[in-house]
Amino acid sequence: MKHSYDVLHGPMLTEKGTLMKETDNKVLFKVARSANKIEIKKAVEEIFKVKVDRVATMNYQGKKKRMGKHEGKRPDWKKAIITLKKGEKLDFVEGV
Repeated sequence: MKHSYDVLHGPMLTEKGTLMKETDNKVLFKVARSANKIEIKKAVEEIFKVKVDRVATMNYQGKKKRMGKHEGKRPDWKKAIITLKKGEKLDFVEGV
């Protein structure tokens, strides 16, 4: 099994994520591409000491980028939407 900090790469602080947190009690995370829903759920519960109701994941392909005549590619990545149980709360930025 992977270490919890290897599974979660960090929170995604976006406008859509903030709206989802306020209305639906959902939190967005960028996670390891090889992580499955069970590992993500265990990692969030272990690190943040909250109860997770469900996990939804999405895989994204990295965009192609050009620098003059050279073409490169950004890395592929995975996003997880964590739905917390009723009464649970998770704040990354408090007092800002």
